Amino acid sequence: MTQQAGDWLAERLLMGPILGDGAMGTQLFERRVLGQELCLDELSLSAPELVRSVHLDYIAAGSEIVETNTFGANRMRLAAYGLRDRVRQINEAAVNIAREARRLTGQRVWVGGAVGPMGRPLSPPGPITPEQARDVFREQIRSLADAGADLLVFETFGDLREVTEAVLAAREVCELPVVAQMSFAEDGRTVSGDTPAEVVEALGALGAMVVGANCGVGSEGVLRVVQEMASAARVPLSAQPNAGFPMYQGSRVLYHSSPEYMARHARQMVEAGVAIVGGCCGTTPEHIAALRDALKSRGTAEARPAQTSGKRRGRPAQPRTPAPERTGLARKAGEKFIVTVEVSPPRGFEVSPTLDSLSDLNGSGLVDAFNVADTPRAQGRMSALAMSSLIQSRLGTEAILHLALRHRNLVALHSDLLGTHALGVRNLLVIMGDPPSTGDYPGATAISDITASGMIKLIKEFNRGNDATGKPIEGVASFFVGCAFNPGAADSEREARVLERKLAAGADFILTQPVYTPDVIERARQRLGGFPVPVLLGMLPLRSVRHAEFLHNEVPGIEIPGEVMTRLREAGPGAPDVGIQLCRELLEEAGSGVAGIYVVPPFGRYDVVLEVLRGVPQELKDRGVQEVSAVDLR
Repeated sequence: MTQQAGDWLAERLLMGPILGDGAMGTQLFERRVLGQELCLDELSLSAPELVRSVHLDYIAAGSEIVETNTFGANRMRLAAYGLRDRVRQINEAAVNIAREARRLTGQRVWVGGAVGPMGRPLSPPGPITPEQARDVFREQIRSLADAGADLLVFETFGDLREVTEAVLAAREVCELPVVAQMSFAEDGRTVSGDTPAEVVEALGALGAMVVGANCGVGSEGVLRVVQEMASAARVPLSAQPNAGFPMYQGSRVLYHSSPEYMARHARQMVEAGVAIVGGCCGTTPEHIAALRDALKSRGTAEARPAQTSGKRRGRPAQPRTPAPERTGLARKAGEKFIVTVEVSPPRGFEVSPTLDSLSDLNGSGLVDAFNVADTPRAQGRMSALAMSSLIQSRLGTEAILHLALRHRNLVALHSDLLGTHALGVRNLLVIMGDPPSTGDYPGATAISDITASGMIKLIKEFNRGNDATGKPIEGVASFFVGCAFNPGAADSEREARVLERKLAAGADFILTQPVYTPDVIERARQRLGGFPVPVLLGMLPLRSVRHAEFLHNEVPGIEIPGEVMTRLREAGPGAPDVGIQLCRELLEEAGSGVAGIYVVPPFGRYDVVLEVLRGVPQELKDRGVQEVSAVDLR
C-alpha cells in the first residue's frame, strides 16, 4: 500500500461498512489436529501453508481486512514456549503469509497486524509495570510495521490500562492506523470494570482511528456494547463477536451461533454505527460470507455517523450492608500478646488425628489462633480452607488461613474469598506459596496472575464491598489480612521494598519467617522506621544440627546463624533443649517489641509450643500470656 498511512482507511470508512475476517485460532485447530499446548503463532514458521489457507478462505468469503496470526506473538506469551527471542521472526513471517494470500487472490485486501494482551496482568494486581508493558508492545508492533502490515488491530484486551500502553507504543514506533478493541463480559463491562462509553472516549482520545469490541461474548452482547459506545463515540466503531458461547464436545470446542444469526446481528450493528464488522472465536468463513451477503443487502449507503458524546454513565450505586464484626484476632492485636501456632493439613482424608493432636494445646488457653498452611512445600494435602473451617467449628479457636497465590488463578482466588468468608474464616495470610516443581506434582503449572501486594489490595476491596475491578459484590467482607516478611533475607533492601508495597496495599499484620537472633528483627525495625502494624515473630524450635542444616540449605527463606549451629553442635543429644532455649531467649530479648509469636512446631510436635512458653518473661505475662504449669506439659 503506497498511500499515506491512515488516509486509505479514512477514505474507505466514508464509503460504508468494512468486512473483517473471523477466527484464526479455532480455524487452525479445526483444520489440523493440534495439541492445546501448541503455540499457534509459531505455525507461521512451521506450517505457513496452513495459516495461508485460513487467509485465503476469508478473502474468498469477502473479507477486506485479514488479521495476521500474531495474537500472542509478544515476548511474554512466547516465553512460555521457549520462543521469547523469536518475536520479530514470527511477526514478520505472519505478515508475509497474509500479504502472499492477498497477492494470490488479486483482491483489494488490507493486512491487519493482530496484537493481543501480554497474558500477564499489569500492576496492581499483577507483576508487570506499565513501562514493561509498553516495551513489550513496542517490540511486536515495530516488527509488524517493518514487515509491511497496513494497520494494527488490538483485540481481546480486558484492562484499559494495558490497551492504553499498546496504543501509546504504536504511536511511538509507527504511523499505522489503529483499530483498538476490548473484550466485554455479559454485564457490559470490561474485566477492569470500564463501561463501553468510557472505553470509546479514552481510546479515541489516544488517537485510535477505530474503537470497538471483540471476543468475550456473542453477537447479542457485543450489539449491546456497541450501541452504548455509539452514544459517546467520536470515532468509527468496530465489532467482532464470538460465534456464541463455547461448548466442549469430546476434545473439541464448538461454537453454536449460526451464520444467519450472526448476519442478522451484524446488520443491527451497522445500523448502530459500526463501521468494521467481523467475527472472533468460532467464526468461520461461512459466517463471514453470511455477513458479506447481509451487508450487500443493505446497499452501499454510507454508514451512520457516530453520535456525539453524551454524559458518561457512572456505575450504579449499590446499597451496602453493615460490615460484619471484626475477628477475634483483630480485636486482640495491640491489646495482648498473641500466640499463634502453625498446623499442616493432613495428607489423607482423616482430619481427626490432627485435631486430636491439637486438643491439649488448644485446651491450655494459650493459643489465640492456628495458622493453617496452604499446600506447604507444594505437597498434596487437604484443602487449607477445609482445615481452617474444621478447626474453627470443632476446636472453637480462630484460624488464620494461608492463601498461596502460585496455586490459583484470579478466578479461583475470587471464588475462594467468597467461600472463605461464607464459612466464617476471616483471618488470612497472603503468601506466594512454594513452586509446584518442588512438590508432589513437579509437572504442575505455577500461576503468576497476581502479586502478594495485589492480592492484599483485592481483599481490601472485598472489605469495601467491591471486587478487584471495583464492581460491587453482594455484601461487605471483614477480612483481617496479614503478609509475610523475612527480616533475615539476604537482599534486605529488596525485602523491605516488597514489605512496604504490602503495607501500602493495606496489610493489617505481619508474620515473619523464623528468627533466631534478636538483632535480625531489630535491624529490620530500624530499616523500616518501625513497624506500622502488629508483628508476629516467627519461631521454629530446632531439634538437631541436621534439622538446622536442612532448614538452612533446603527451605527458602530460613537462615540459621553460625553461632546457633555451633550451640546445637556442642549440645549433642541435648540439642532439642538448646532449640527451646533459643526461642525463650528470643522472647526475653525481642518479645517486648512485637505483638506476638507465630510458632511452627517441628515435625508436628505441638507439645514443644508449651515448652517454649514455660517461664515466659513477666512483661509478656502482663500482656496476657498465661503461665505454663507442669500440668500443661503432661
